[in-house]
Amino acid sequence: MSGGLGVGDVRDRPERWTVAGSSAAFRGPVFGVRQDRVEMPRGDGTEIVRRDVIEHIGAVGVIALDDRDRVLLLRQYRHPVGMLLWEAPAGLRDVDGEPLRALAERELLEEAGYRAERWDTLVDVFTSPGMADERVRIFLARGLTEVPAEEIGFERVHEEADMPVVWVPLDEAVRKVLAGDLHNMVACMGVLALRAARDTGFRDLRPADAPEV
Repeated sequence: MSGGLGVGDVRDRPERWTVAGSSAAFRGPVFGVRQDRVEMPRGDGTEIVRRDVIEHIGAVGVIALDDRDRVLLLRQYRHPVGMLLWEAPAGLRDVDGEPLRALAERELLEEAGYRAERWDTLVDVFTSPGMADERVRIFLARGLTEVPAEEIGFERVHEEADMPVVWVPLDEAVRKVLAGDLHNMVACMGVLALRAARDTGFRDLRPADAPEV
């Protein structure tokens, strides 16, 4: 049932239901887990329901588009899923006060070795809102210049020790997303959003410093 709502109402908005109590279950450097007791509707009344919440510091991603209509993807090992995934450059919001665009610029340089002249906001997403508060801003980077490795000054270790880079034509990247060849959230959502943006001449893109909800 629509409840009298229409297309114009389809826009996410802040909302916070009453929390009767909360306790920390785990705390790590990237994420923590808390247990909330939330007042939720049931029939004509309410009841208290426990919800486990992953508190995440958040991240940014970068879809880099060159002048040949290709997107940059790099391969990285992801231990939780046991796979080598083709991804877009991305990084955690782990520096207090760092502007999101500055973080995105740093990740594009350190992970892929490129700088960009033009930055736009492509899409903002919550990665798994049923269990986590992690949010990711995905930027579109254009006007790319490759930077020599000796000028970057960044040592890639652990999962980042070996990340080959491939330039994929945008239409082929879209095909790979729909074929199930790509699974990384930033890459999949970014590629599809970029295709939609390109088809409208990029007219609906927001500036790189557009506010988040």
